[in-house]
Amino acid sequence: MKIQAFVLGVALSALTLSATSSAHAAPKMGGKMMMGKKNIVQIASTTPGFKTLAKAVVAAGLAPTLSGKGPFTVFAPTDAAFAKLPKGTLAKLLKPANKATLVKILTYHVIAKKATAKVVLSMAPTTAVPTVEGETVVVVHGAGGVTLQPQKGARKINVIKTDIMASNGVIHVIDGVLIPPSVMRAMK
Repeated sequence: MKIQAFVLGVALSALTLSATSSAHAAPKMGGKMMMGKKNIVQIASTTPGFKTLAKAVVAAGLAPTLSGKGPFTVFAPTDAAFAKLPKGTLAKLLKPANKATLVKILTYHVIAKKATAKVVLSMAPTTAVPTVEGETVVVVHGAGGVTLQPQKGARKINVIKTDIMASNGVIHVIDGVLIPPSVMRAMK
């Protein structure tokens, strides 16, 4: 149960980032936004654009973990990002019978350390980063901004806002929902 909570925490952090920018805006690197002493869950549940993420975190039972000490980095999909999922997918994931899959997806959005935009930009231009879920996500940065890609050939997800600081980590907003490769294989 603690592992699921930890994974959810990481996933929530990832999701929180995408709430406040348009899907087509260029990523903003730097420009730290402090949300006071709020933790990742508090930020997600009180920030417009993260209603779906907050609901998913609660459904997955990850709220206690993501409210914990951390530190976490969360790549947070916005409500608009969740709306891009195929019709019926979100409703299916929110059902209790699919909790394990929801936890895998959410924790795939979380890194178990604090990685600000400065840290991300100091990595190699293409870096595989381990997630709380257990699989890696490829982070690519260059003149066009920062993107995330679950696996070769998958759609790239754009980081559209960075460095929303929480008491237990940092949130980077993204314009899509990351699906772990293992979940993609199971869906085929």
